[in-house]
Amino acid sequence: MNVTGGCHCGNIRFEAEVDPAAVSICHCTDCQRLSGSPYRASVRASADKVRFSGSEPAAYVKTADSGNRRVQAFCTLCGSPLYATSETDRSTLNLRLGAIDQRAALEPKRRIWRKSALPWSEDVTHIPAAERE
Repeated sequence: MNVTGGCHCGNIRFEAEVDPAAVSICHCTDCQRLSGSPYRASVRASADKVRFSGSEPAAYVKTADSGNRRVQAFCTLCGSPLYATSETDRSTLNLRLGAIDQRAALEPKRRIWRKSALPWSEDVTHIPAAERE
């Protein structure tokens, strides 16, 4: 599936080819902290099928709970997370679903690091909702 996306301020844009079957939700504490939410959703893409325009994303390396060293890329102006990848093998990018324009069409297929899931985040259907506020 061809997708487009970018950061919140528009400083960075991208086009990519993603596999809709490779969408996941991660409940790890790093993803909670990095996203400012109970979990982070992402989709895998081959790095050679992602094209960035505008400014170059900034990045830093974080050792995850798994022990893997993960590169976290983001916009230097607005701080929007764009992707994560392995420090040693950057052939696959995990594009952040929130940065993708077509995110509504990319339904998660799996959840990982559920042991860190916030108990209330598993089902929010009972919480009163408003279409707009």
